Amino acid sequence: MNLAFKNYLLKTTKASACEEVEIIQSLWSGYGRISRYLLGGSSVKTVVVKYISLHKVEEHPRGWNSSYAHNRKLKSYEVETYWYQQWNERCDDRCAVPKFLGSYTEGKNQWIILEDLDENYPIRKEHIDLLEVKVCLKWLANFHGVFLNEKPNNLWEIGTYWNLETRPDEFKKIEHQELKSKARHIDKVLNECSYQTIIHGDAKLANFCFSENGEKVAAVDFQYVGGGCGMKDIAYFLGSCLSSSECEMYQNELLNFYFIELEKAVKDINFKDLEHEWRKMYSFACADFTRFLMGWMPSHQKVNDYNLNLMKSVLANI
Repeated sequence: MNLAFKNYLLKTTKASACEEVEIIQSLWSGYGRISRYLLGGSSVKTVVVKYISLHKVEEHPRGWNSSYAHNRKLKSYEVETYWYQQWNERCDDRCAVPKFLGSYTEGKNQWIILEDLDENYPIRKEHIDLLEVKVCLKWLANFHGVFLNEKPNNLWEIGTYWNLETRPDEFKKIEHQELKSKARHIDKVLNECSYQTIIHGDAKLANFCFSENGEKVAAVDFQYVGGGCGMKDIAYFLGSCLSSSECEMYQNELLNFYFIELEKAVKDINFKDLEHEWRKMYSFACADFTRFLMGWMPSHQKVNDYNLNLMKSVLANI
């Protein structure tokens, strides 16, 4: 363990001893790891530490290891640190997040110290039922409601990791010529919505932690948090936990549920206008993410009949 970080961790948590007891996961592309630390002599028993090595990584699971990709990754960690320092505390129990305890930087190494969610949200799920889908949609509705019409200061101007402007390498690879020619229009429509919020930007099932009874969730991983239409999070989340046929079957029910919860979470706006605009944006958000996949990994399971049909509908009406 880095001695300077160890001293910072002990001071921050008022602990007399600390030990890395579990590597929870490695960061994408080998940029570091997320670990659980056991503390001694502190009122806090455990913390989760995100260790980030900002040295350029030469290997990438999909071969995307350009300097552009590296710089995008560096910014994502800057954004995440700023999120935890300046924005995170505005989230309440309705859109729970880990409490930020501190961050430490030494050269190209960085550590973010967070509350260990396992005490209240210990369950991670790979598959969920419809009620659990709605629990996550409720979190997203409350999150979008808290930050509706906020400017994403020091976050990504446009949230999501698949934002067109930050993915030129993948865009070049797209073979679907109509999609390629209309991609910027789709991007523009989404970015010029009258109603904008702060979006999570990577709202997949793996980034939600469930309570024991499955009735509440907390979310993690804020590397791509930023401005945008809330439908980007919704389209991406539903695709992360439902099959093509399930998306088709439950789309209306789940969108209706999301907007009921969003209306509860916002005030002092014309909600009918917001809902009318964002419902139209759902298919655009699905098409936008499909655009990324068509350049990044066209064989991906999410390039399915459901998303392709929505994409075709959007393209036909542009």
